[in-house]
Amino acid sequence: MNTATDRIERQIHIKAPRSKVWCALADAESFGDWFGVALKGKRFVAGEPVEGNITYPGYEHIVWQVVIERIEPERLLSFRWHPYAIDPSHDYSQEPTTLVVFELEETHDGTLLRLVESGFDGIPPGRRLDAFRMNSSGWDEQMKNIDAYVASH
Repeated sequence: MNTATDRIERQIHIKAPRSKVWCALADAESFGDWFGVALKGKRFVAGEPVEGNITYPGYEHIVWQVVIERIEPERLLSFRWHPYAIDPSHDYSQEPTTLVVFELEETHDGTLLRLVESGFDGIPPGRRLDAFRMNSSGWDEQMKNIDAYVASH
């Protein structure tokens, strides 16, 4: 495993209590609001799949699918998915997934949110670079999105 190509790491300090950031992460509907996926009426349950249509303009035809791996209240949420699975005619089900882990740490003036997505070295070579590149820039945007969401809710 080459950590330079196998994992994406991001972090952001959010000026809000950990409980508020946790709600934005662990409540499926709230998560969907900032992440850009329709999750109305859905719940995150460890071991269970969750899916909903992407709400980002131009990508509404894509179904976002994850399996929730772990939930440790106000500390950790993780899921597995097929990264950059945007071609509806392609069957990704036989490909390895990546693991997305969100961790929260309370700070003196808010919450540190750490994100790690790992497992890219297992993605088929023909899509690996694109998946890594697109998810890398995507996580940059998603860190801004959750910060703005928490600030406005």
